[in-house]
Amino acid sequence: MGNNDVSSLMPVIGISAITASLCCLPSVIWVLFAGSSAIVAANSLSETLYYSSFRYLLYLISFFMISIGLIIHFRKRGICTLNDAKKNQRRIVNTSLAVFTISIIFYLIWNYVILEIIGIAIGLPWEESAFWN
Repeated sequence: MGNNDVSSLMPVIGISAITASLCCLPSVIWVLFAGSSAIVAANSLSETLYYSSFRYLLYLISFFMISIGLIIHFRKRGICTLNDAKKNQRRIVNTSLAVFTISIIFYLIWNYVILEIIGIAIGLPWEESAFWN
């Protein structure tokens, strides 16, 4: 697996992780732009999105974004047929595992640490449910 494989997929990793966190990100943005008057409504939106099936839809969309990104990535590198895929099986598997692992780690840090800290700092009542409590 070339270092270039994973690094060229970083935009896909970042966008998919942000997409997966769209249940919480809108609330933070709402409070940042609307001020403290929007805290109750933003928290309600966040809880509604997070505890509904919408969160799993976002996970599914992120999974497809990464999958399509990997397909495009390997096709640009000349791996277009099943025979090409068999010849480059180790590279495909290693790159795919690395990309999915990095995406999950980035999502966890972004959603459950960074957004959580920003949300608490701007007044959202997320401290009681934070993972460190």
